[in-house]
Order: sequence, then C-alpha cells, then structure tokens
Amino acid sequence: LLEQCEICAVPLPMDGLVCAQCFKQPPAFKHVIAPWTFSFPVDSLISRFKHQARWPFGHLLARLLAQHLQHRFDNAELPRPDCLLPVPMARKRQRERGFNQALMLARWLSHDLDIALDEHVLLRPQETVAQQALDAKQRKRNLLKAFAVAANAEVTGRHFALVDDVLTTGATAHSLA
Repeated sequence: LLEQCEICAVPLPMDGLVCAQCFKQPPAFKHVIAPWTFSFPVDSLISRFKHQARWPFGHLLARLLAQHLQHRFDNAELPRPDCLLPVPMARKRQRERGFNQALMLARWLSHDLDIALDEHVLLRPQETVAQQALDAKQRKRNLLKAFAVAANAEVTGRHFALVDDVLTTGATAHSLA
C-alpha cells in the first residue's frame, strides 16, 4: 500500500500526513481512495480499457479495487457510502468512445460491494475539452460549470462516493464535490 495524503492521495514520504496543498486549500471532497499510482502495469491496464475497449482489464481493476475497499470497510478504516456516483462523461466523447469507463467501473463496484449506484444524480450539461493535455490550473478552469446535480436528486445527508478511472490533480473530484 502507498503512503499518501490523507485527503487527496498524492504520494507522500509516510502515511498519516496531509499534503501542503490540502492543508492550505482543503478540497471540496473529504477523501480519495487511490490504491495504485498511475505507472506500469496499472497505467497500461487503464489505457487499454479506456482507449481500446479492453473491458476485461477494467473489470480486473474494479475487482481489485472492490477487494481493497471491502477490506477497509471490514476493518472500519473507511465508512461505507450510501451510493456510488460515476463521473459523467461529455456526450461527444462518450459517442466517440462508445462507453463511459467511470460508469462501467461503478457498475462493477456496485455489484461486487453491494452498494447502490445512481448514474442520474450527476449531469454534464457542458462539453469540455479532454483533461489529459491540461495543467492543473487549466483543468480547474475547464471544469467550471461543467457538472450539475439533477434537479430531482436527493443528496442532502447522504454519503456519496465518486467513481472515476484516474485522478491526476483532483480537479474533477473537486468540481463535482
């Protein structure tokens, strides 16, 4: 297991610390679970799942993540969320790719962990450019007003877990939270 910031999961020299960025400007979310760094072989599995529709790789990662989360739930290290919310994908990008990888991961996690999934709470009413080529400041600006909560969604007092495939700067998670 990695040593990482207690809030955003950025790698740190030891566990139990909060990074300077989260200390100075706490994000809107409470906690990130990122059991792996985006390096070989995980980066290769994610890229093949996401860009080549190699769904078994995504399913494998979801299974491993579910085991990691279940262990933390069982040991009372982590509170069980009421509901999983996949990060919504821009419509144009979803048409090009043919699927939303965050939704697929959320479905597999929901099944393996027996946690409700609601793919209609979060909306992406505004098209945005892909985040991959942007720096942290550009990512944050790119996501301004990109997301919304459905008008009929009941969110007050509920514990949600956002599901996405990759966390780089935390801009997506911050914007959604």
